Amino acid sequence: GTMKVMSIASLMSSGDDALIWRGPLKMQAIKQMIEEVHWDELDYLIVDSPPGTGDEPLSVCQLIPDITGAVLVTTPQKISSNDVRRSVTFCRKLKLPVLGIIENMGAVTCPHCMKEFALFPDGAARQIVQDMQVDLLGSIPFLPAIAHSSDKGAPVIEEHNSQAAELMKHIIKNIEEKIS
Repeated sequence: GTMKVMSIASLMSSGDDALIWRGPLKMQAIKQMIEEVHWDELDYLIVDSPPGTGDEPLSVCQLIPDITGAVLVTTPQKISSNDVRRSVTFCRKLKLPVLGIIENMGAVTCPHCMKEFALFPDGAARQIVQDMQVDLLGSIPFLPAIAHSSDKGAPVIEEHNSQAAELMKHIIKNIEEKIS
């Protein structure tokens, strides 16, 4: 299928430009992206917002009152998992279903000895799932292929026979099952 993307970064004259906006300007930009971009017919509208419970996710929730749900992404570090815990609480206060959590940047496999080891303390996502009664949609290990694909601007999911693509497809299937 076709993926349509809109980003504030697309409107900047340079990748080095800084966007220094307060709440009202952010709200207006989000409103314009949702309401004024010619999206055609969409199967899904996915809004990627910064971590936490700030202006951006709140604006999206106010502008799209019938959101299907939120998918929260954490990494194994405590600082990330704390953000995600607050985000779960945020979603619940707004009556926004939490479809589940994805853990990114998990263990890495050494290309030389093929042993797996954790770059960060492990278990943060499992602890969130247990403590906050949300589902784990999948875990993505620290895979150089994902970084290389991202740097090329190519979706890793389109790489045939790659571990990263298979993991992404599994997570997408889990999300689709939640919303169907």
